[in-house]
Amino acid sequence: MFDINPTSTAPIWQQIEEGIRRMITVGALTPGDAVPSVRDLARTLRVNPNTVARSYQRLIDRGVLAVRRGEGTYVSEAPAQPKKSERNEKLRDAATQYAGTALSLGASRAEAAAEVETSYERLTKELRRGHESR
Repeated sequence: MFDINPTSTAPIWQQIEEGIRRMITVGALTPGDAVPSVRDLARTLRVNPNTVARSYQRLIDRGVLAVRRGEGTYVSEAPAQPKKSERNEKLRDAATQYAGTALSLGASRAEAAAEVETSYERLTKELRRGHESR
């Protein structure tokens, strides 16, 4: 599935939300797929079920997930993507934070860019591998 970083400045509910969105984006979760129950995901991630429920509700409100009464929660048939402005803002914030870390460590621009590429490829493979093992 995905991991939660308890030392991250991002709230856990946001990390869960982003994790679900990532899985949809790379095809690890496709329209109509069931997502784990709140309790199951909370147990897997070792977080409070209320935190997972909050993330799921936000994703439902945004049209990413849909609830089927008596059946569970599923990826919407046409999952909504974040607005371009929202996506760009989040990318800019993450890039600024990463660039600041790279600079403070004395990394060159090429080294920092190479780490981004490597991490992107690793995450994509891990998410797809997790989907194939289901």
